[in-house]
This record gives sequence, C-alpha cells and structure tokens, in this order.
Amino acid sequence: MTFRIGFVGTGDPDGDGFAMAYRHAAGYERLDDCELVACADVVPENAAAFAEAHDIDDSHVYEDYEAMLDEAEPDVVSVCVPPALHADIVVDIAHSGVVRGVHCEKPMALTWGDAKRMVEECEAEGVALTINHQQRFGKPYRKAKDLLDDGTIGDLRRIEFREEHLYDTGTHSFDLANFYNDMEPVEWVLAQIDYTDENVLFGTHNENQAMAQWRYENGVYGLASTGRGEAFCGDALFRLRGTDGEIEVRDDGTLAYRRDGKSWKTAKTGTDGRYRPKPGRVRAGARLVAGRLSSRLADRLDATTYTERAVEELVGALRDGEQSELNGRDALAADELIFAAWESSRRRGRVELPLEVEDNALESMVAERKVGPEATDRSIADEESDAVAGGSRLGALRSRLVGFVGR
Repeated sequence: MTFRIGFVGTGDPDGDGFAMAYRHAAGYERLDDCELVACADVVPENAAAFAEAHDIDDSHVYEDYEAMLDEAEPDVVSVCVPPALHADIVVDIAHSGVVRGVHCEKPMALTWGDAKRMVEECEAEGVALTINHQQRFGKPYRKAKDLLDDGTIGDLRRIEFREEHLYDTGTHSFDLANFYNDMEPVEWVLAQIDYTDENVLFGTHNENQAMAQWRYENGVYGLASTGRGEAFCGDALFRLRGTDGEIEVRDDGTLAYRRDGKSWKTAKTGTDGRYRPKPGRVRAGARLVAGRLSSRLADRLDATTYTERAVEELVGALRDGEQSELNGRDALAADELIFAAWESSRRRGRVELPLEVEDNALESMVAERKVGPEATDRSIADEESDAVAGGSRLGALRSRLVGFVGR
C-alpha cells in the first residue's frame, strides 16, 4: 500500500519559524510507500513554494485544509501550524473520515483540555495520532535508555534535565523523562515559575525560569530547571541517577556514564549530537560533490535526521497496524507534566495527578495580570504606593508622639 501524504501549514524556510513541514516531508520522501499529494497553508505563496519543492501537483495546493481533505483524500496528514491551532485542526481531520493517521508538531495544544480532546477524538474515530517528539530517536538519548535497561547504573532513582522552558522545548524533555521510566504514571507535581519578561514563542507564553519536581508511582523522582536557572543541572541536558551510578547526556550531545563514583566513560553514539547528526568530513565532502548534481542525491547522503527517523517509525506502525512510539497517549503524559507545573505555580502548592483543570495556568495568569511585565510593573507601583502610605502613617504617628511629649 502507498500512503498518500498531506500537509497543513507549510511555513516558509526563510521566515521566523522552523517550517517543520519541510522536515516532515523529507522523512516521507525517503520511504518507498509514501507519496506527497497535497498541502494547505493560509499564505498561498508558502503552499505554492512547498508544492514546487516537493513535486505536488498545482491542483492539490490549497488555502483551506478542509478542501484539501475533501478533494485530495490523504491517508496521513502532517500538522505543522502553531500550537494554539493544533486541537481544532487535528479534530477536524479525525472527523473527515478519510485519514488513517495525523502526525502533529509539538507542543500538543495551548490548553490541557484541548490536548485531551485531540487524543479522545482521534481514538473515537480510529485515527492514529502521533506527536513529533523526535528526540526519542537521537542516539545519545536512545543509548542512555539502553544503558539504563542493561542495569549499568542499577535501579533508576532520579531523572534530572535542563531546558529553555517547560513548554516549547520542555515537551521533548518531559517525554524523554517518561520514556526513561517506562511511562510510569506520575503521582504529583510541585513547581514554581518566574515570568517577568514577555516570552512568546509561536503565539504562546513560556516562563523565563522554572523549577519543577515530580514523583512517579514507582518512587522515581523527576527534577527540572529551565531558563535563567537551567544551569542548576550543570553540563548535563539529562542526568539519570541510579543506585549504582549515573548517566549523562551532555550539552554537546555526548553520552557518558560512571558506576559507584568511578571515572566517567563515554559511550559511542556515532555522529548524532544534541539536536541532529553531525556529518563527518568524508560524508560532508561527498555531499558537497553530490549537491552539484542533485539536491535530492545530496540529501540521501546525509545521516537521517531525528524527524526523519520519527516519520519512518510512525509510518511503519501504521503499515503494521501497531501503536507508534509517538502515540498521543504518551505525548499527553508529557503535556500533563507541563500544565501541572504551571498549575502548581498558580496554586503555590503541590498538584496531585490526574490534572483536573482544563485551561493553561500560565496563559490565564498572564491574562489576569498575575504574572508578566504588566504584573511586575503593577507590583512595583503597589509597593511604592504602600511605601508612601507607610511613610505618611509613620509621619503622623511621630507628630502625635511629639505632641504627647510636649504636653
């Protein structure tokens, strides 16, 4: 069977975003049983450029994704629009009756309620939902799991990570944390955030700094630091602490481990780095020569990217009728930790799971001016007003005392 692939949100490689549809497309193009047949973008020029780059017929280039579903009838759709738009589009695609799978960019959704809705509606319609947590397929992260499963550091006791923020990039790290602990359910989350400077990425707010702690039902703890305080975890992007040692995926993507306080050993992970493979000199030279003949031939000589590996895995799962490693339920478990951390900050206390709110606590706090630049300015003004009022009250008290002594 050949899978017909469609795209919602093509983006612009020269624009402000990552144009992830192009990265998804490269993954499908590598596979013999996938054919890129349609794309939709609210910016017609972006859709047309994407279609030209990937040999999609002009008749299947759309502004309206619903028209694309009706006319092109793709089997799989990659959704690469900003997070706030994910839920409605994914649910519409699931209800179309023509699609077998939806591969959606991360983070899943703007709110916890919408993230759950995506999974529930896709399950009800029998549509396989996957989220692009592609870092699972990087060799440093994968090898860390192998070392853990082999008992290299004994029993897992704590997972630590550092990231830019809990949401936009942190979704990968929470997903990996759950992956390392075999998707064990989480009991509770305790966190605090700072949001004094506006930090909006792809239309959504992200904290400036956070510290989060959580506990799994099997007794393993998680610890995360982000933003201005991410260096708390040192050089390690990930640190897995066990009863007999520890494993680190470091800032440059190298993987190291040690047992019982002995010297560190480096594990072989090929050319894979923190975000992507780093080609060696021979491969880079071959790619340069091939690029003069054909850009596609040059691409074939590249080591597969993590997104390409993710696409290959999810297509294979669809082909075999199995559940993908990137399935919506596992992605939902990562998102719950994000939204629970923000909810903990809002409550100023521990949050027991499952999470019972429906909104996004950070977005709500910003809207209510409880955090963010406006909240900071208002807080400073209130403090100054209180200081002035306090000074006036102190002055009045002094006058009364002086008057009393004068009598």
